[in-house]
Order: sequence, then structure tokens, then C-alpha cells
Amino acid sequence: MQAMLVSIAGAFDAQQTFISIFTDAQPTWHCTQPGPGYIETSCSNSLSNICQLPKHSWAWDLPTHTSIVSEWDLECSGSLITGLPASSFFMGCVTGGFILATLADSSLGRKNMLVLFGLVMAICGFLTAFSTNIWVYTFLKFVSGIGRSTIGTSALVLSTETVGKRWRGQVGVTGFFFFTFGFLSLPAMAYLNRGSSWRNLYLWTSIPAIFYCVLIHFFVCESPRWLFVEGRKDEAVSILKRFASANKRSWSCLSSTVSNLSFEQETWNVDVYSAIKILLQKRWAFQRLTVVTIVGFGIGLVYYGMPLGLGNLTFNFYLSVTFNALFELPAALITFFLIGRLNRKLSILVFSILSGICSIICIVLGKYSPSFQIGLELVSFFSACTAFNILLLYTIELFPTCVRNSAVSMVRQAAVLGGAFSPILVAVARNINGFLSYGVFGLVIASCGLFVVGLPETRGGTLSDTMDEEEHKQRLASTLVNDV
Repeated sequence: MQAMLVSIAGAFDAQQTFISIFTDAQPTWHCTQPGPGYIETSCSNSLSNICQLPKHSWAWDLPTHTSIVSEWDLECSGSLITGLPASSFFMGCVTGGFILATLADSSLGRKNMLVLFGLVMAICGFLTAFSTNIWVYTFLKFVSGIGRSTIGTSALVLSTETVGKRWRGQVGVTGFFFFTFGFLSLPAMAYLNRGSSWRNLYLWTSIPAIFYCVLIHFFVCESPRWLFVEGRKDEAVSILKRFASANKRSWSCLSSTVSNLSFEQETWNVDVYSAIKILLQKRWAFQRLTVVTIVGFGIGLVYYGMPLGLGNLTFNFYLSVTFNALFELPAALITFFLIGRLNRKLSILVFSILSGICSIICIVLGKYSPSFQIGLELVSFFSACTAFNILLLYTIELFPTCVRNSAVSMVRQAAVLGGAFSPILVAVARNINGFLSYGVFGLVIASCGLFVVGLPETRGGTLSDTMDEEEHKQRLASTLVNDV
């Protein structure tokens, strides 16, 4: 039950991540009939550049308050300005990720990180609804991104550390399901809100998130595994007793096992940035972290960029976003049911390359058929989603408890860093060349996915708690290979 409650955070994460698809969208417009005494100009809805037309020769199809572009007259402000709010959100995620990533491993723990920065994201989302101009809006998006930066990581690590190896993969994927539902709720809310203010979407998504954070504070326990590593054994035992009671198991059967557990507290973990320091100092950890962040960057560029670029395609906008949200579902289902059988390295490699190929073909050949184009885009997005899901679970298995949250956070921030470039690429592609969005997406994800071949396979392995334990596993594996 705790794992399920924690995983719900993914829904609010998705809503704040992709809400810009609708609130920052370029609205459709139409030519107006010239009035008496007006000198007629050439105006075509499909061929004319709106910025080269007199203001009174065209009009928005919907009221101006349906998008920030029409409300604040940003239609001719350039790609940098129109893409700035979405990019600032992702840059906030990157900034918060690098600054706050180690707090969950050092002082605050998983639960406190989830509650505290979940509130930051939700409150900033609420305040965004009252923005008066593009600059206030951009600043609030940046701060919201800082809050959002730790939510997915804290929820994923907290939920997977409270279960055993048998259910680790399935519990981890549960958060992906809720992320999908959160994403899927956006086109439904946007469709119901069409013709109304874009501010409503921020209110509808932020207020429930505030109540959710309060719920987490009172009904969710900290990770016992993290408490043990921190030397807080009494608290960990108390939580395990609650778990045993909730699962109708006798504590007496488990107490002897727990009392014999030897969790060595890491002596190097003396400040909030100790986890990052040890990840950079240990050669094997640095190599693994470098590879997974490179792969995460490539996947993130497609994962976050493709939904933002749907307005550049010729297919129906609302249906396109809905289909993309729906395709996260089979990606999560495949990971949920097959994670125990999937080879991590091969799966990420195959899905990354497939996503890249389909993304490139989508923009090069898809323009001849809208249905063919959206089909290729969906396959590419589905492949990126699946690769992202597997990569996050793979990262959990690659790093021990003492640095796990920091490592997963770094991977997520690498993905978000890729997402930070996507709004600018999408805006430039809209005005200059379509290949600069989906074409670049495809080249980057396919190239970055190749780096995964340098990592060890972790399927079926146990989680380590300390750096020494992980190094011992490596030496043992090396010895067995040499003996063979």
C-alpha cells in the first residue's frame, strides 16, 4: 500500500512536466474579411506568415486567454522567447537535480525530499496561474522545475527500497503507470478547458498535488534500508514492525533475522555532497555514472521533446497528445511484466536505436501522409518511453543504497537536460526546418544508446547497500569469470 501511495507522485510529476504543451501552444488563426475602406492584402491561413500581416487582417480562432502566446502577444517574439518558459522549467529541473540530489542520501532521506519539494512544485504551479507576464511566468516555471527535480527519483527509490528483489521491478514500474495516467489526464482537461483560460490547467493540477503532499507526510514511512545505512537502526526496526503488522506476518519470525543484519554505516558520508564525491572518486562508479547519464540525455531529448513538437505535425493536435500519453501505457506494461526476463543492456540498446530510426523517418518521409507520420512518431515515442523505464530500473541496480538516490537523480537530470534543449529545437523547427526537431532527436538518441554496451548486466542480481559490498560483488564476479 505504501509503495502504491508513493507512486502516485508520478501523476503530478507528469502533469507539471507536460502542461506547457497546451498552455504555451501556438494557437490557430484565420484571415478576417476586410472592412469598409480597408486596402485588401493577400492573406492565406496556410501560406501567410502571421508576423507579416497587418494586425487587423487576421484573428485567433479561440479567445486570447487560451494560451500565453495569444494573451501576451508572443506570436512574433521569436523561437527563444516562446520556448523560454518550457526550457526554464527543464533547466530548473537540472539545477535542482544537481544541487539537491544528494540530500536524499545524506540528511533529509527519501520521504522528506518527496514531501518538501513536492510542495515546492505544487505551490509554484498554483502561483503560475496568476502570472502577469512572460517573465514572471518563466521564473515560476524555473522554481517549479527545481521542486520537480527530486520528486520522481525520491518516489522511485523509496518505493523500490521497501520491497524485496522479487517485486522490485514491478513496484518500480507502478510509478511509470501513474506518470502515464497523469500525462493522459492533460489532453482530457485541456479539451474540457478549450476556449477557457490556460490558467485553469495550473489550478486543476496544482491544488490536488498540495493535498497529496500532506497525505504523504502523515501516511508514508521512511525507507528502512536507508535508515539502517544511516545508523538509525531503532527507527528502521520500528518501521519494519509496522510493515509486518500490515502484511499480517508475525514479527517474532522476522526479529531474529533483523537482529543479525549487519548494515555498515558509511564513514565517508560526512556532508550533503559526500555521495557525489564518492561517485566521482570511485573509478567503477564514475564510469557507470558517465555512461547512464549520456544514455539518459539522449533518451530525454526524445522523451520530453516529442510531445512538445506535436504541434508541428499535420495530425490533429489533441489526438496526437492523447495517443502519445496512451503509448506510455504499453511501454509501462512491457516493463512491468517482462522486467524479470529482459536483458537490461540489450533492451536499452534496441529501443534507443529503434526510436532514433523512426524519429528520422517520421520527419523525412512522414510529411507525405499524416497517418504514416503520426504512426512513426508513436513508435519512436513508445521506444523512448520503454528505454527510459528500463534505464531508471537499471540504474537502481547498478548503484548501492548509500549513493543510489544520487545516481538515479543524476540520470533523471541528464534526461531533463536533454528535455531543456527540446523546446528551442521545436520552436526553431516550426519556423525554419522541421528536421531540426525530430531529425536531431533521432540522431542523438541512437548515438547515445550505443554507450550502454560498456555497462555490466544486472538482471537477477541483489541490491548492494555500501560501496564496499558492491566492490566485493565485482571482485567475486571477476573471479568466477577467470575460473571459467
